[in-house]
Amino acid sequence: MDTALRIVAILFPMFALVAAGYAYGRRHPSDMSVANHINMDVFVPALIFSALAAKTFDLETYGSLALGAAAMVLGSGAVGWGLARAAGLRPLTLAPPLMFNNSVNLGVPLAVLTFGSDILPLAVVLFVASTLLHFSLGVWLLDHRAHLGNLWRQPAVVATAAGLAVGSSGLALWPPLATAFRMLGDISIPLALFSLGVRLTEGAFKEWRIGLIGAVARPLAGMALALAITPLLGLHGTEARLLFLYGALPPAVMNYVFAERYRQEPDKVAALVMIGNLASIVFLPLALLVVL
Repeated sequence: MDTALRIVAILFPMFALVAAGYAYGRRHPSDMSVANHINMDVFVPALIFSALAAKTFDLETYGSLALGAAAMVLGSGAVGWGLARAAGLRPLTLAPPLMFNNSVNLGVPLAVLTFGSDILPLAVVLFVASTLLHFSLGVWLLDHRAHLGNLWRQPAVVATAAGLAVGSSGLALWPPLATAFRMLGDISIPLALFSLGVRLTEGAFKEWRIGLIGAVARPLAGMALALAITPLLGLHGTEARLLFLYGALPPAVMNYVFAERYRQEPDKVAALVMIGNLASIVFLPLALLVVL
């Protein structure tokens, strides 16, 4: 009973904010693109910088987690590719949503609520590793002509480099400046969850079959890969549990944005994203039962 109550306490704030966004979006259809753009350009980079600059950079721990995230992305892509071939689907429709999970909208708040605020730097490392691969490998898969040099213009990448530089130097930010960055970063998670709820009102469920395939395959593949990866990378304790929890996350909303931009069956990808995020109501409690 204590474990069940703790799982409810962890998940309730997240799903309450998503539900609030969904209710608002149903009553007031809204275009959240501007808010999402500001979040990705300002608030999320502030969160990344604040988390990384406040901690001493541990190459062994951070590097192993980043490798774990990369291995999970590539392994999930292989699973998605094979599953698409077996089901007669286009691999580039199914594989990317299995590769790139909802590491910022759900992953970061889930990690903090589960393990406490001290886990934030490690949660940010997993998010950044996945994001870098999404904006490089993910874009290249959908368009081989994409220029990967633009990756270094992304605010999240700049914030990562700056945060690691400050954290590695041992220099302490002027406290009022650190507070300002932290306040900006604190906006990112509630806004991301609320925006996800609004986004769930926008799609149709006519492609529910492929959505259901992805909803089951994404967390099962991620959790299985995490169990296989952690001993190989020497991860244990909280780091291993965190990677396993990230493995259970549903597809990222950005998959739909990229599918629409590169004309890769966006209706089917929208179903993968929406049904996958709804299915997280089932899979995230299962993952929490393992890590708690």
